[in-house]
Amino acid sequence: MANLGQEYNVTDLPESSGVYDPLPPGWYSVVITQAEIKATKAGNGEYIKVRYDVTGPTHQGRVVWGNINIRNASLKAEEIGRQQLGELMRAIGLARVSDTDQLINGSLSIKLDIRESDQYGAQNEVKGFKALAGSVPPAAPQAEAKAAPPWAKR
Repeated sequence: MANLGQEYNVTDLPESSGVYDPLPPGWYSVVITQAEIKATKAGNGEYIKVRYDVTGPTHQGRVVWGNINIRNASLKAEEIGRQQLGELMRAIGLARVSDTDQLINGSLSIKLDIRESDQYGAQNEVKGFKALAGSVPPAAPQAEAKAAPPWAKR
């Protein structure tokens, strides 16, 4: 058990607006606040689950979730996911990524659309990524210099 340090009265606490409708389609400025690897439902692949917190131009404070396939039994799904990862990396200025923590705090614009679902109702779906105005694109990765073997002519 953990003591809260004070007593809370439900009548003194604010109520939620209860508005969980999807955001209208369009471009939104966001910051990535979470990114983690998850197993696919079928268990034969992995995706990056990304939390985007909206910073503008409207709907500040709303949260949008997106998934990026990185390994999948469907080669097409994997190809699309890797394209999305590349677009996201370019948008936040990363030339290389080896850990999902490198994505966190990345600021970018995402394009949202609405996907209808019988099971979950209408949901936002991330359809595109671009750098925020004034962002610097990533530098091209440098090829690692290899030392010439001792017998090579100089």
